[in-house]
Amino acid sequence: MNVQPLLDALDIQEGAARTMADDLRTRIDELHDRLRETETHLEHLAITRKTVTALADRIPASPPEHPYYPRILAVFNEATGPLRAKDVCQALGRELLPKNIEGTRVKLKRLVRLGVLAEADTGNFTRRPRP
Repeated sequence: MNVQPLLDALDIQEGAARTMADDLRTRIDELHDRLRETETHLEHLAITRKTVTALADRIPASPPEHPYYPRILAVFNEATGPLRAKDVCQALGRELLPKNIEGTRVKLKRLVRLGVLAEADTGNFTRRPRP
């Protein structure tokens, strides 16, 4: 019995398997490189997030975009003392209806949360002094 054709077939299969193993090792090395790059990128993003979060407390808040906020701040720039929501409504020329006063109070409270205004005591608002 001649086993040479069988050995030749095995050589072909062994060569193919060796080639496939080499290709897979190359792909694994490429994937390891990509994984390292991605992990480095993730680390940089985490550092950036930490830096931005730390700096966010130092950035002065700006009033939100709304047509009334600049007008409200203008009223406070001209005021000589604390103002109530009703006073601000009146200065803006809005009807002194409960819904208008409450809407203004909500905007004033939001400006307090943003650090633009201060609430001297309950319901009395002033411009926050600049540092």
